Amino acid sequence: MAATTGTATTGTGTGTAGAGGRTASADLAERIAAAVAALPDVAGLTAGPRGRVVTYRVGAPVTGVAVRDGRVEVGVVARFGRPLAEIGDAVRTAAAPLAEGREVDVLIGDIAGPADDDGADGAADG
Repeated sequence: MAATTGTATTGTGTGTAGAGGRTASADLAERIAAAVAALPDVAGLTAGPRGRVVTYRVGAPVTGVAVRDGRVEVGVVARFGRPLAEIGDAVRTAAAPLAEGREVDVLIGDIAGPADDDGADGAADG
């Protein structure tokens, strides 16, 4: 199951380009990933069913956050119980202040039940 919920725009930042831009994008992705992963209704981050929600950098990529020129995509595994639209709004609210003016798209790639909480990080990565 994959659900995408709306977009939000905030801030006045501009994108970055070149090799330094990749570093800035990875730093931004890490900050957004940390903020979103801390939400109580998020069991983990996911690259989505096709593995495209990722920011590449030297070393391991940042899975679950894709920083693009005009938008940030965030892929999550939601905890069962709360309506998905509310979880999507909470993810967007957490990510938007960090997105440097980019729209924030949320992909709910999977839903973790109570027994799934320990291994949610790769649940929808395929």
